[in-house]
Amino acid sequence: MILFENGVKILEGRDICFSKRVAAGETLRLSLVCRDSGTASFDIDMEAEGADVELKGLYLCSAEAKASIRVNMRHTVGGSRSNQLFRGLVDGNARVEFDGRIVVAPDAQKTEAYQTAQTLQLSDTAVVQTSPQLEIYADDVKCSHGATVGSLNEDEQFYMRSRGISLEEARRLQIISFLSPVTEDLPADVLEEIYSSLV
Repeated sequence: MILFENGVKILEGRDICFSKRVAAGETLRLSLVCRDSGTASFDIDMEAEGADVELKGLYLCSAEAKASIRVNMRHTVGGSRSNQLFRGLVDGNARVEFDGRIVVAPDAQKTEAYQTAQTLQLSDTAVVQTSPQLEIYADDVKCSHGATVGSLNEDEQFYMRSRGISLEEARRLQIISFLSPVTEDLPADVLEEIYSSLV
């Protein structure tokens, strides 16, 4: 597991634990990359108006890998914003668990909080468990959450193959497109390593 803040590596290891209190007007941009087994946990408190958090995660798990990602995003004061976006690939006998939680306190009016976890399951034996959760105790907020688990689109593959692209390259292009919303903030050398592993 590797954790980046604004494109700079700040934590690396099999297990990552990140905790932060985000102050007034502060912006926090985090990107997680998981390419094997491990756990990552995030405890983030939005404690002031104007606090802004963008948390992106990428997981590429295959063979017998087991990964667990847990997020607790707490909005205790109104006027703050958070966005969580996770995308991943699960292949072989890998197992991934995503447990994401957003809590909006009673006084945290005008909060915006979003969470999305999307996974491509590339084998029938891979397992994905997602548990997105919203706990909203205020009534003037914009919040949403969602999770999907799917497979590569065969119609897209057929279209590309009819134009001379091999099946392998068509699948690779589909995967790169799927991952792009969470990879755009990663350093170029990390992106190159990720994309080369998709061949």
